[in-house]
Amino acid sequence: MTTSLNLPALRAALPHPRRLFELGPHAGAHRVAVRAGIAMAVPLVALQLTGHIDLALYAVFGAFTALYGRTHTHLARLRMQATAGAALVACVVIGTAIGASVAREWIVVPVAAVVAGVATVVSAALDWHPPGALFFVFALAACASVPAEVSRIPVALALAAASALVAMLVSTAGLVHPAARSRAATSLDGSFAAALARPHALGKATAIAAAVLVAGGIPTATGLGHPYWAMVSAVAALGAADVAGHLVRAGHRVGGTLLGVGLAAALLAVSSSPVVLIVFVVLLQMAAELFVMRNYGLTMVFVTPLALIMAQLAHPGDEWALLRDRTLETLLGAAVGVAVSVAVAALRAGRAARAGGAPAA
Repeated sequence: MTTSLNLPALRAALPHPRRLFELGPHAGAHRVAVRAGIAMAVPLVALQLTGHIDLALYAVFGAFTALYGRTHTHLARLRMQATAGAALVACVVIGTAIGASVAREWIVVPVAAVVAGVATVVSAALDWHPPGALFFVFALAACASVPAEVSRIPVALALAAASALVAMLVSTAGLVHPAARSRAATSLDGSFAAALARPHALGKATAIAAAVLVAGGIPTATGLGHPYWAMVSAVAALGAADVAGHLVRAGHRVGGTLLGVGLAAALLAVSSSPVVLIVFVVLLQMAAELFVMRNYGLTMVFVTPLALIMAQLAHPGDEWALLRDRTLETLLGAAVGVAVSVAVAALRAGRAARAGGAPAA
């Protein structure tokens, strides 16, 4: 008995193109955008004033803590950010340690794959919002891409942790209002056993880890710069619940990145001053949070120049090579993510057919 791809079923699973352009509700996104902007601005301004803007990468990933628990009440948000922030800081430290190795290009790929799988399970168990492994793979792989001395590791730890704490303070500042303190906190009780017991939970974590391994391995082997963008794109493509969702996410990632690369080129042409770039980063972070729950493609229009500008602040290089790498690796990572999604769906269909006693179509 052979298992082949069911082409009619695959065509039926294809999403309608209009899904690429659908807009979700605003849902108070302006409040989240303000919190995220302040959490990003505080550490970056502090680093610029002290003459250490080259360390901005570590602070930025700590500041991503503010992105968690956007719709939760203050105490529930604080609990979620405490765990997610600790995980982000750990990824920054691991990535920086890898960056101190001469073999960092090859070490980071399998480590990022393991982190992707583990973060997928932990995120489900603790019910993190936003869910998934994307920010953790991004933090680890981006920090690992920057050459570092061993002495940089405690610096990265301190900066990431301090930024995470600032983000938590900014996100829970509303507790000074009595009405906020009186609201019931959403429960965040989670169980790893329960998370693993969900249908296909372990398979999803394995698929994401495999996608990261392939997406990171190809550019590393071919010498294309910044392989972490391919790894992050693969994780992003697999962030939805099914094949149709994966295709939409991949389409959003690619389309938004192409537009975002153009915006990045324009912004980088305006000025290379760190002060100006910091202003751009904060505004782009706020813009991304305005749209992240509405349309992921629009979000990528702002996230792409944000990532590129941060790369320039942390490790200045050829801007055009940066734009090229971002484009090529996004295409590669999205393609790997979709390929893994289709392969997993085909395997599941084949198993279901064999379990039912009928050959797979």
